[in-house]
Amino acid sequence: MTRLTASLGSAAETTSGAVDAVTRWWQTENMQSWLIDKPIGIALILIVAVIGNWLLRRLISKLADNSIKKGKLSSPLSPRKVHRETDKVLAQTQEARRTSRIQTLAGVGRSAVAIFVWVWAVLAILDKLGVNVAPLVASAGVVGVALGFGAQALVKDFLSGIFMLMEDQYGIGDTIDLGNGVFGDVESISLRITTVRDIDGALWYVRNGEILQVANHSDRYSVARVQVPIALSNDPTRAVDVITSAAEEAARDPEIKDYILATPTVNGMSGLEVDHMSYRVSVKTLPGKQWDVQRAMQAKILTAMHEEGITTPYPRGMAIFDLEEPGLTRKED
Repeated sequence: MTRLTASLGSAAETTSGAVDAVTRWWQTENMQSWLIDKPIGIALILIVAVIGNWLLRRLISKLADNSIKKGKLSSPLSPRKVHRETDKVLAQTQEARRTSRIQTLAGVGRSAVAIFVWVWAVLAILDKLGVNVAPLVASAGVVGVALGFGAQALVKDFLSGIFMLMEDQYGIGDTIDLGNGVFGDVESISLRITTVRDIDGALWYVRNGEILQVANHSDRYSVARVQVPIALSNDPTRAVDVITSAAEEAARDPEIKDYILATPTVNGMSGLEVDHMSYRVSVKTLPGKQWDVQRAMQAKILTAMHEEGITTPYPRGMAIFDLEEPGLTRKED
């Protein structure tokens, strides 16, 4: 009995000592900080990051949606206007172009917000855990410089894409000439790549950083030009009258009249060669419609010249000589 009592007393003392040790351990300031303060602080940082990221991304998306619905951009640059409401195809193209531009810029904004918020959250959590973030920030700068040297082309592409979108240099549906043999219609635009479909159906993938110059044939208006060569034997004044009358008649053609923005003009004699003279007809058209107008006017002018007896150079072909026959017998094609 005495031994049992002694054992119980010893166990009680041991338990009491353990409880006291746990109590002292729990009451230490460092342990309370690790088990209560720091987790709560980290949780608050994560909550703020999640809510802040959601709110900012939501705000950017809302602004983009409002800009699309109201039909005006958030930047001071206004969208290109459609000259004729009847041209539904052009109106749809312009709307798709503007929508694509706004959505792309909104995507850039959302990505930038997410990066900023979560970088701040990571640094704040590390600081809460007692980690000195100053060396990390310095190291990140060094790593960023190293990556910058290794990814210069990628950074250049993204920056060029951002400025291209902000300046509205071109958009989906535009006909552009990049000056390096790439000419066609823009099919898609991203921050890194612009895709262009050429006249042969080939799809070109062009890095934005490699685009040094752009000729946009769909910017506000285009100009259709027709070069008309005629024989030197024609009366210049009468030739101008016939060409002008034919151009004005072509402009009234129902197939192209909605594409024309101004009266056709004949700019006088634009060239005088040893075997012919030429006149240039110019007319302002809707963006991208200059080739339709040009084809129609060429046909109408040629028909009028034939009817009025205005001859073209070499109406029966080029004169050639067969050197194999004696006397240089003349032949005509």
